[in-house]
Amino acid sequence: MRTNERALLVRHEEAERLETLGVTLYADHDMTGGALSGNRAYLPAGTDGPPPHYHRTSAELFYLLGGALRVLAGEEIVVLGEGDFLLIPPCLPHAWAAPDDAAADVLVLFTPGIERFEYFRLGDRIRKGEASPAEILDTQERYDNHFVDSPIWRRDRHADSRSPLDPDTHRAEFLAADVFRATGESFGGGE
Repeated sequence: MRTNERALLVRHEEAERLETLGVTLYADHDMTGGALSGNRAYLPAGTDGPPPHYHRTSAELFYLLGGALRVLAGEEIVVLGEGDFLLIPPCLPHAWAAPDDAAADVLVLFTPGIERFEYFRLGDRIRKGEASPAEILDTQERYDNHFVDSPIWRRDRHADSRSPLDPDTHRAEFLAADVFRATGESFGGGE
């Protein structure tokens, strides 16, 4: 990791916003000398974030700015409230969603930094119907975003009590997930 010689300042009004995802992009790995990647995510009440996944090389930090957030952290579900801090270490499966009765406004940091801007832009294109959800699966290594099945998360989010899914069934369900459905809606709010 190289050390930058200057401070990095990203003004809120100058940050890129991906309205279909409710994500504001602040700093990617290349902007920080690999130190971190950071974004802000806003999820309306009852909205799922990404499906269960893990990162091999980076820890992911959640700091809840407002509202509430349900988070899968390995084999447990934790609920974050405003001001709570949660660190997910590398290789620990996780997912998150806003509960039905509260929106979530969350600062998300990865350290060391990994390429996130293009990952989120791909998600934005998928939500707009300009790309296929299969492209996310094809870029798991590039973006260090490895999707997994989690019966605990399925049960928590959808009252789904099936045993772990085989890889083909999991891939099919992943590709059909609501979070990747094309939509013209903007998440807005929260900022």
